[in-house]
Amino acid sequence: MPTSKYYLSGADWIVSALDYSLKKTTNAGNIAQVVFMLNFAVKEVEVRESLKMFIKEFPLLQGSISRDFNLAPYWKIPKILSKKEYSDLNFKVYHIANNSSHRDLMSILEKSINEPFKSDNEHLAFHLVYIGERESCMAMTFDHRMFDAHGAEAFLDLFQQYLADGSRIVDKIHISAPAGLSQWGSKFRSGKNVNRQLIALSKNITGALPVPPLETKRGFTFRVLSFNQQESEKIYDNAHNKAGYFMETPYLLAITVQKIDKLFKKRGIQSCNYLVPMTVDMRSPDKDGHKLFFNHVSYLFFILKGDENLDQLIMSIKRQMYDQIKAGLPGDFFEASMLSRIAPLAVLRKIMDLLFRKKTFSFIFSNTGKSPYQHSEFMGAGVKNIFPMPSVPVPPGLGIFFNVFNGRFNAVISCLDGLIGEQEITELEEGLKEGVLNVSDV
Repeated sequence: MPTSKYYLSGADWIVSALDYSLKKTTNAGNIAQVVFMLNFAVKEVEVRESLKMFIKEFPLLQGSISRDFNLAPYWKIPKILSKKEYSDLNFKVYHIANNSSHRDLMSILEKSINEPFKSDNEHLAFHLVYIGERESCMAMTFDHRMFDAHGAEAFLDLFQQYLADGSRIVDKIHISAPAGLSQWGSKFRSGKNVNRQLIALSKNITGALPVPPLETKRGFTFRVLSFNQQESEKIYDNAHNKAGYFMETPYLLAITVQKIDKLFKKRGIQSCNYLVPMTVDMRSPDKDGHKLFFNHVSYLFFILKGDENLDQLIMSIKRQMYDQIKAGLPGDFFEASMLSRIAPLAVLRKIMDLLFRKKTFSFIFSNTGKSPYQHSEFMGAGVKNIFPMPSVPVPPGLGIFFNVFNGRFNAVISCLDGLIGEQEITELEEGLKEGVLNVSDV
């Protein structure tokens, strides 16, 4: 590594504040997981040793947050570690029967993501699940301070290249960032635009599910909907017909709002406005492909009415998306967030609440689209599917996440234990599947 420090962006600092908050309210911090479903039972020893050698190429993976003399927070990158100093790979192996249910696998994956890291210098854990004797599942649990969703999958894509090219491929990865202590006028102008947008959002009365008592540490429950090729083509067709070409996101978000609204109504919460944040990847496809580590995202925010029909919802989402992009909100939010780095994490969490006038998000949404994992195999096994398992801020404790691998959609529901019941989450799961496939029914 060319440097011993990486200055954190405002996006990194916000993610760190969420990590701080989640450690106070749940069993673990801001942890996420990416899951690879494989068509072959990969060899434990080979996977473990290959990952160990690869990860040792990146000392920053055992770094931690520090603050410079100029008050800018940075990621302290240790020097190349000796064998004595290197923490061994957190790698666990599980076995389930070939005829086990999908729920048996999910129970293992839920346990792995809800398990805190051993120390503040550990940011990765790996879980290899053997499904009978012929198939396997590989999950990488990661600290969201270390990767965003795109970066985590791209990191494993780099690992697959490393198996063929060795250190030569790693040498091309440069980790550096400026302190960002200049152009204050631009940052404050961005802050004014963001504040203006947030004030407009705060004028709406929004609904959210009540968070259960957090006296005891809680984890997250997940449901994964994996659509086959034919179903995925139907989703694309429905989205194009209802929202327009390349408008899958407005379509999927509109369907999600309708199904969340149905859940709220069953709870006795009548039609209301939903405040929904959605991540926006700020990488440039041409210039920023090397940005694997840390967070490179901003946000769009939507106020959506639960009593509108599908066409009205799609139109509202497209209009708000266009208006916010035209106003430069994602870029301004990313730029203005640099101002937040002066605040300690506990203080920043309170400031974030004030920015939204103590309003709670109704749920978190994202559609990351095509997976950055470009290989068809992992350690010699064919990759059947890849899907994310992210924890979400509490409140709201509920998130819906779409992604695409090899032309096939996945939808992942992430919810805080006790926020919604088993029957409710099953109905939400079934409703989402029916909704995205059968537009005539919504």
